[in-house]
Amino acid sequence: MEKLRANKSWHGIKQASFTAQADPDSPRISVTLPAAWGQAAADALAAMGESNLAERAHQWAAPIAARAATLGLDPEFETRLHALIANRQACPAPLTGPAKTPGFMFNPNHFLDDAGLFDIAGFAAAIELAVTALTLGSPAAHHLHLGLTDAHLFLIRMNLAYDSGEARDILANLCALMTAHASVASARLLARGTAAGYPITRQARLNPETAIQGLGQAARKAGDAAFALGTRRHETLTSLTGHPATEALLGSDTLNFAPPTSALTGTGSLAAWAREKIAAAGDNPFEVIAAQLRGEAPLAVPGLAAHIAMHEALAPFVHFMPAKPVLPAAAAPKSAREPLPARRSGYTQKASVAGHKIFLSTGEYGNGRLGEIFIALHKEGSAFRGLMDAFAIAVSLGLQHGVNLEHYVEAFTFTRFGPAGPVEGDPAVHQATSLIDYVFRNLAVNYLANHHLAPETIEPADAVGEGAADRAPLLPLDLPAPAPRERRGNLKLVS
Repeated sequence: MEKLRANKSWHGIKQASFTAQADPDSPRISVTLPAAWGQAAADALAAMGESNLAERAHQWAAPIAARAATLGLDPEFETRLHALIANRQACPAPLTGPAKTPGFMFNPNHFLDDAGLFDIAGFAAAIELAVTALTLGSPAAHHLHLGLTDAHLFLIRMNLAYDSGEARDILANLCALMTAHASVASARLLARGTAAGYPITRQARLNPETAIQGLGQAARKAGDAAFALGTRRHETLTSLTGHPATEALLGSDTLNFAPPTSALTGTGSLAAWAREKIAAAGDNPFEVIAAQLRGEAPLAVPGLAAHIAMHEALAPFVHFMPAKPVLPAAAAPKSAREPLPARRSGYTQKASVAGHKIFLSTGEYGNGRLGEIFIALHKEGSAFRGLMDAFAIAVSLGLQHGVNLEHYVEAFTFTRFGPAGPVEGDPAVHQATSLIDYVFRNLAVNYLANHHLAPETIEPADAVGEGAADRAPLLPLDLPAPAPRERRGNLKLVS
C-alpha cells in the first residue's frame, strides 16, 4: 500500500466502503472505491470478486509498469494507467484474473468536458497506452478487445438523437479513431524480423463533418498513419461486445453502443441520459414527468431499427462486432372470425341423390347471411360421413371469416363422384353430379338466388372410359367412330 499511497492519481479522491453483492442471491461483502461512484459501481466491483478498487488497480498495473521500465518506456506509465481508472475514463476488461482475450473499455463521456469539448488527443493517447499495457501484460495474445461504453449518453450530451445520421457519423469517426490508434500502437510493438505480423487495411470512408470539431480529420490522419506502417502485432484490436461489470464500474447507463430500454434505472430513478436530456432542453423535470404520465413521450427510447442502423454504421470501423440485432417478424394478422348469434335462423333440407339420403342444415346471421352448414348422411360409411362433417366445418369457418359463398359455389359445383344422379325432395335442384355438387347448388339457389347454373351431365356409373368427354376427339378433326368396346372375359386359372 505504500506504493499505492504514493501514486498521485488517487490523491484527493475520497474513498468509501459499501456493502455490495454481485447479484441478489450472492452474499454481501464490503468493498472500497471512490465515494462518488455509488452503489452500482460497488456491486460491479463485487461481481468482479474484488474488495478494494485502488489496491486491485495497483496489483494489475505494477507488473506491467515494471516491464515498461525495462523497455525504457514512459516513466509515468503506471501513473497514467491509474489515472485512466481513477478518472473513470477506461478500465481493463477484465480487471481481475487471466483473460482469454485481454481488453480495455473506454467511456467517452469522461473525455468530454462541461463545455462539450471532446479531448481527441487525450482519447488517442489513452488508446495507445491501453494497447501497450495489454501487450506487456499478455505478450502471447494475438487478439485484443478495445471497446466503447455508454455511447448513448455521449450522444445526448452532444445534443444528438441516437437515431440521427449525425449521431452515427460521430460514433463511426470515434470508432475509426480508436481502431487507427490501436493499430499504430500495435505496429510499433511488432518485433521486427521475429514475426510476420498482420496487414493493416485502409479504413473505410468517413464523413469528416461531425459535431465534434476536428474528430473526422483526426480519424482520417490516424488511419493514414496506421496504413503507412503496413503491419501490426495483433490480428484484431477493437470490439464493441459488452462487458457489463466493467462498464458498470465506469458508470455506464447502457452497454457499448446500444440504446437504453427505459428512462429509469433499475432502482426506479431517472437514468443519467434522461436527466441530461431534460437539462439540455431546459425543461422543468416535473413538467417532463407530468407529460410522461399523460401518455406523451418526452423521454422516448430509440427503437430496434435505430440500433440496427447504428450497428451497420459502426461495423466497417471495428474489428469485431456483436451479433446484429434482428427485427422481429411481422405478427400474423389476428383472425377476424365473426361469431354467429346464440339463437339463429336457417333451414334444414331433406333430399336424396340417386337414392342416397342427405340432410342439409344452415345457420344464418341476423341479416340473413349464411354462416354455417351441416351435412348429415345415412347410407354412407363412417369414414365418408366423417370427411363430410370435417368439410362442412371447414366451409363454416371460411364463411365466418368472410369468405364469400360465391367462391365456394364456383369451386365445388360440378364435382363428380358417386353417388350422382337425379335429386328427389328438392324442387330447386333436379340432378347433381355428387353430394357436394348438390349442397352448393342448393345454397346457390337459396342464398344467392342463382337459378341459372349450367345443367348437370350425369354419366352412368359403369361407363368408365365411355363418357362424352372420353369420346370427344383429341384433335380438331372428326375421327372415325371406334368399334364397340368388348369386355374381356373372365380368366380361368388352370392348374
